[in-house]
Amino acid sequence: MITLCGFSASNYYNKVKMVLLEKGIPFEEEMVKTGSTDEAVLNCTPLAKVPFIRTEQGAMCESQAIADYLELAYPQPALLPADPWAAGKVRELVVYVDWHLEMVARQLYYAAYFGGTISDEAKEKVRQQLVKNIAAFKRLAKFSPYLAGDTFTQADVAAWVSLPLISMSTKAMYGEDLLTAGGIDWKPYAKMIGERASAQKITADRKADQEKAAAKT
Repeated sequence: MITLCGFSASNYYNKVKMVLLEKGIPFEEEMVKTGSTDEAVLNCTPLAKVPFIRTEQGAMCESQAIADYLELAYPQPALLPADPWAAGKVRELVVYVDWHLEMVARQLYYAAYFGGTISDEAKEKVRQQLVKNIAAFKRLAKFSPYLAGDTFTQADVAAWVSLPLISMSTKAMYGEDLLTAGGIDWKPYAKMIGERASAQKITADRKADQEKAAAKT
């Protein structure tokens, strides 16, 4: 049995959870916050990041490493094409979503969502980088109807959990959704992916956890 560790508000936690659900892999969930100093957690995820998984073979951290492991260990249903080139193009899109879009936008999250601050200089630097990277992403993404073409893949998992966060954070910080401004019509796409059973389960679980947390305050 696989145990998925982390929390439901994390997009990277939900990235792994969506892969598990799409593949029909049995798993359990364990609440673990990021930044833990517990040695048992650090032995699984040395930077105290989530998500990570526990298995009979040991622990593994980093969402994409986990997704690739699950693809090899549970090849059906496939979330990567069998053709090496096509699989490489899916991985290319994952890198763009995770690193060139989400990780850049992540610099805004503390100010956008948690009442933190960011200097005007840093804020403008992030905006310029995002505008550049969104234009580059637009050249690669097909949206026909899925990110890499006519098949649901790992790229769609990465995109569905992260594009809304990028949109909301840029709208909060700049007064406009930089994805939409950059010509990425992501909302109909996200709605389509959101109709999948895996997405509905993730959304329902996240809402339930939010309600539980609110009830405790």
